[in-house]
Amino acid sequence: MAEKTDEEKKSLILSSIRGVPDFPKQGILFWDVTNILLNPVAFQCTIDLFTKQYRDQKIDVVAGFEARGLIFGAPLALALGAAFVPLRKPGKLPGAKVFEEYITEYSTDRIEMHADAIKAGQRVLLVDDLIATGGTLNAGINLVKKVGGVVVEAACVIELPFLKGRDKIVGTDLFVLVEKEGE
Repeated sequence: MAEKTDEEKKSLILSSIRGVPDFPKQGILFWDVTNILLNPVAFQCTIDLFTKQYRDQKIDVVAGFEARGLIFGAPLALALGAAFVPLRKPGKLPGAKVFEEYITEYSTDRIEMHADAIKAGQRVLLVDDLIATGGTLNAGINLVKKVGGVVVEAACVIELPFLKGRDKIVGTDLFVLVEKEGE
């Protein structure tokens, strides 16, 4: 079988994302990337496209957001030969932590990481499944900077451009594989 082109990979990824109406609350159309994980070819295409984007950027650390950013970030870190740092919700990490609070499109939240997970000057790639309003990514950017890390870029599987989240992460480039419109 012939190798898929980048556009064919993106098409497979896009077709693997399902919309779930009224989740997590009424009026929200939730784009669920977990179906990508049910298709090993789609999952591999996702990691391959991210790896292609970052293999020559000297990434020291991939930091993935709970929950689905962990799923895409960890295999990407392995592919890049980089450390992986989980950015977790409160109460999930033992020991000394640093945190950042943020607002999403439907809640207020907080992310934490181990205080010593990223060293000053390390080049960090932030990974999440989706960018909507940009609140989560912006919190991650602030968290990495708080410990002296250098944010190289943020990467997401999917972007919801109509929510203008990209505008919130001023000063940080954003790489996305696919886009979806919504309500």
